[in-house]
Amino acid sequence: MYLIGYDIGSSSVKACVVDAQTGKTLSNAFFPKQEAPILSQKAGWAEQDPESWWEYLKSATAEALSAAAGKTGCSVATLRDGLAAIGISYQMHGLVCVDREQRVLRPAIIWCDSRAVPYGNEAMKQLGEDFCLSHLLNSPGNFTASKLAWVKKNEPEIYEKIDKIMLPGDYIAMRLTGTAVTTVSGLSEGMFWDFKNNCVCKELMDYFGFSMDLIPEIRPTFSEQGRVTAAIADELGIKAGIPVTYRAGDQPNNALSLNVFNPGEIASTAGTSGVVYGVNGTVNYDPLSRVNTFAHVNHTAGQTNPAAFPKEEQTRLGVLLCINGTGILNSWMRRNIVPEGCSYEEMNRMADKAPIGSEGLSIIPFGNGAERVMQNRETGCAMAGINFNIHDRSHLVRAAQEGIVFSFKYGIDIMKGMGMNVSKIHAGRANMFLSPLFRNTLAGVTGAVIELYETDGSVGAAKGAGIGAGIYKDNNEAFATLERLQVIEPDLKLQPQYEEAYNRWLNVLRGITTIQFS
Repeated sequence: MYLIGYDIGSSSVKACVVDAQTGKTLSNAFFPKQEAPILSQKAGWAEQDPESWWEYLKSATAEALSAAAGKTGCSVATLRDGLAAIGISYQMHGLVCVDREQRVLRPAIIWCDSRAVPYGNEAMKQLGEDFCLSHLLNSPGNFTASKLAWVKKNEPEIYEKIDKIMLPGDYIAMRLTGTAVTTVSGLSEGMFWDFKNNCVCKELMDYFGFSMDLIPEIRPTFSEQGRVTAAIADELGIKAGIPVTYRAGDQPNNALSLNVFNPGEIASTAGTSGVVYGVNGTVNYDPLSRVNTFAHVNHTAGQTNPAAFPKEEQTRLGVLLCINGTGILNSWMRRNIVPEGCSYEEMNRMADKAPIGSEGLSIIPFGNGAERVMQNRETGCAMAGINFNIHDRSHLVRAAQEGIVFSFKYGIDIMKGMGMNVSKIHAGRANMFLSPLFRNTLAGVTGAVIELYETDGSVGAAKGAGIGAGIYKDNNEAFATLERLQVIEPDLKLQPQYEEAYNRWLNVLRGITTIQFS
């Protein structure tokens, strides 16, 4: 019995095949092999053709099935007959518009498109900050609802033809099954979900003049959401009738991939930008809107379905912190500060020569555009406390890594203020988490245990499909084979030194910006 997982990204579409019995990944594939193009007709615009996602998916499926068959020693036909369920992860916050024949009406407006910001800001003003934060848990901002408002205002002839709006993952599921459905998690990331009333937000829909008919039928995240049609089965080279039993946005899915389901658990990544995604067990929000809050994959408040997982009603919210200036600061150091040819591993050893706190040197890492955690201000990178008599490259490299960690700590403290008891951080062993200094500093300053794993989004989507299909009874069974590679415990003896360095960093941050801190 096999599971297929898809990850519909803006750079590529990934596909994997997982053996449901062993939990082992049999194959991975992605297309295109070069980064997928993003259309930008005007500054701040970012669009992609949903048909291109479908073409990439077909190519990735064929390669993944062939590789999996080769690994198992069976024929591709035998492998296809054993396919039991499909799961989908996707780039968040996009807008796909289709007509009554399920034809795409315009290119998808994707997550990094900024044209809708004024529409979201005006909605926040007219609906009221208190209403938006208490019902939507966020500002309407630049999310899917605001993007649809832009279409309604600027392309009325297209808007009039829209039968259903959907997120990228909803569109792929519709192509597979012919059925247009969505999830509460997806609606929440588009700013359509009212957490107070557990329904599509009527006030927001009325404000923008949207018909409720535009919203597809809502299904639980883990449940049957349609079956592959005969025509699509022929097109993909798989059997008809395979159910789609899971879908989620990439950040909730990344947390699922790391088996992060419970309040107080955190999933983190630290690539070019950094993400801290924590699970909250109560409906709450940051009054300064410095983090985003969405329904997590196992949030079922107001939508219990006996056939879905989990069967009991529960509140599980994903609180998302994104730091733009993460690995990009480390790579800047490599390009401009350390000797040419110095590897990241050598940089880590160099940084380790400097003591905790970099002997008074602090670096603010916000040099990659406006940061939401800074209330959408472009604070810029800052270096403070440089002493020409004691500081060298090792201090600079260490202060850069510490500054990134301290920005994570700053966001985690916001989460704590929302009622989260942060005790454990799950992360993939990649990028900044390859640095022992980075890991030890994060554990030391937060007091959280860090667990490192090897996984990816398409594998998580496949495991999610197994949960939704009832193959696994719960997430613990689905991720029983998830290999924990390393555990980093906070060093309590060093904690005062980390806290002193963090407080000095925080004072520097307060000195360079006029934002409200609490």
